[in-house]
Amino acid sequence: MKNTYLALLCAVLMISGCSNITVNDYANNTPVLKPQEFFTGNLTAKGVVKNRSGKVIRHFTATIKASWHNNIGTLDEKFIFNDGEIQYRTWTLTPTQTNQFNAIAGDVIGIGTGNFAGNAINLHYLLAVQYNNSTINLNVEDWMWRIDDQTVLNESTLFKFGFRVGSIQLVIQKD
Repeated sequence: MKNTYLALLCAVLMISGCSNITVNDYANNTPVLKPQEFFTGNLTAKGVVKNRSGKVIRHFTATIKASWHNNIGTLDEKFIFNDGEIQYRTWTLTPTQTNQFNAIAGDVIGIGTGNFAGNAINLHYLLAVQYNNSTINLNVEDWMWRIDDQTVLNESTLFKFGFRVGSIQLVIQKD
């Protein structure tokens, strides 16, 4: 019994010793990814949607028209999926503090919050998703990393009740 408690204590200490990655972990990485600089003009994206076990269930291409007026960013997105479905989303990005911004869109519940440093952006939001003739709300943790002057890698992890239920990986490129 004593060994069981010791093993349990060690496991708890190992888990509690793990720290979450923050955007500041990328602060010294280049090329720098600032939303106002990269998300300007026409961009294209290609990616996949994975289910909770990691199996690719869909793929898509997207066009993004990005602009900034009075320090407010607009990203007009059009997604075309391999099954023919077309989805539209318009993001509005509003800087709030140095290296921080709020993000809203029609299918985002409330206000998403983003941070950026170095070559990374981290964005959190609640997304309303159509599923089986109803709508479910998923928490999204979005990470973006600038790879070079023309390319950003994006990974979105989708959560329901704290459990990972899927993910989206895509590459965004300047036209």
